[in-house]
Amino acid sequence: MTGGAGFIGSALIRHCLRHTAHQIVNLDKLTYAADLRSLDEVLPGGRPNDRYVFEHADIADRQALDAVFARHQPDAVMHLAAESHVDRSIDGPAAFIETNIVGTYALLEAARAYHQSLPPGRKAGFRFHHVSTDEVFGSLGETGLFTEASAYAPNSPYSASKASSDLLVRAWHHTYGLPVVTSNCSNNYGPYQFPEKLIPVVILAGFSGKPIPVYGDGANIRDWLFVEDHARALIAILEKGRVGETYNVGGHNELRNIDLVRSICRALDALLPTSAHWPHEKLITFVTDRPGHDQRYAIDASKIGRELGWRPETSVEDGIRRTVAWYLENEWWWRPIQERGAAGGRLGLGKKTAAGAG
Repeated sequence: MTGGAGFIGSALIRHCLRHTAHQIVNLDKLTYAADLRSLDEVLPGGRPNDRYVFEHADIADRQALDAVFARHQPDAVMHLAAESHVDRSIDGPAAFIETNIVGTYALLEAARAYHQSLPPGRKAGFRFHHVSTDEVFGSLGETGLFTEASAYAPNSPYSASKASSDLLVRAWHHTYGLPVVTSNCSNNYGPYQFPEKLIPVVILAGFSGKPIPVYGDGANIRDWLFVEDHARALIAILEKGRVGETYNVGGHNELRNIDLVRSICRALDALLPTSAHWPHEKLITFVTDRPGHDQRYAIDASKIGRELGWRPETSVEDGIRRTVAWYLENEWWWRPIQERGAAGGRLGLGKKTAAGAG
């Protein structure tokens, strides 16, 4: 697995160690948004586990990748490593090109060489699962849903880099016969999300009594997917997905950003009834929108339900309540991130800054 110290990757590792028998090699570069403490629940204090190994490496380093493949002889690759923050991609796109495109290319080449070296039985069972985003499809109008057949129309440097990686994976399957599956997910949220994304930004601003920023008029719509539901989907796709296919993964939870923010404020009110900042909705502040902000995303996840039997289990109301409670109870995790300045300052206005350089 690549990117296992990130938000979705760490959730996937926690799920695997709790609910599956899979052995895991976690290959991660440990960028600013990676945090091995996110695995403390299943690996307390970094305690050794005979089903888990960590490899500190960059997916763009082909020599390191070849060594990891040779050392661990995996049966599958789950590729989650990526630069993922749209605002950062606007201010500093270079890191997104390097990691999401060049890194995916290097990983595909390493996987192809390894796959070709396998004996027939293991070769037939090998899988390369590429984890991507619904943002590659661009922006929807007021109606309709993204399906697996939707045309690609990325509008940000981030989504363009992910679209490029998706197409590389497709090409390596059709040209070289690498057995791949691809998944495109909607907006994830939940515990351990790096506090530069919307939901943790709102929670921590409300908790601290700071202005809660809402881009534009807050009318942009997203489909929200609880990260633990996504982890279940990823395992289902790896184990049962058809080679060469793509699967959309969505939460069936469409909300305008302003309505999502208000629901977080209500959860803060309920969990912090004596807060000096109550009601937290009074902290909402509308700020300048980011360039090229897509209006609406919405996922048709019927294919994965029909073929693999997966469906989201977490409503957005329950997921928000659980997420807010987690951040309030786990200051030990997010406070050091704030103190080192890794998640501070407004990004995404097209002005390259130290914080936004990637």
